[in-house]
Amino acid sequence: MCGALEVLEGRDAVQRDLDRLERWDCANLMKFNKYKVLHLGQNNPKHRYRLSREWIERSPEEKDLEVLVDEQLITT
Repeated sequence: MCGALEVLEGRDAVQRDLDRLERWDCANLMKFNKYKVLHLGQNNPKHRYRLSREWIERSPEEKDLEVLVDEQLITT
C-alpha cells in the first residue's frame, strides 16, 4: 500500500485504507503479521499510522522480491 502524502488529506487517505484492511482482516478471520512503514522522499513528513490499536513500526529499508528499497530513494 502506498500514497503521496504532501498534504494531510493524503495521510488520512492512507489511514482510511489501513482501517479498511483491518476490517477485511477481521471479516475473513485473518491476521497480518508483518507490516512496517517505509517513508520515501526528501521532504516526507513521516506521519505515523496504526493498524488496529497498534502503531506501525517505521523501517529505514525493506526487501521485497529480493529488491532492497531504503528511505534514501530519491523520487522526482
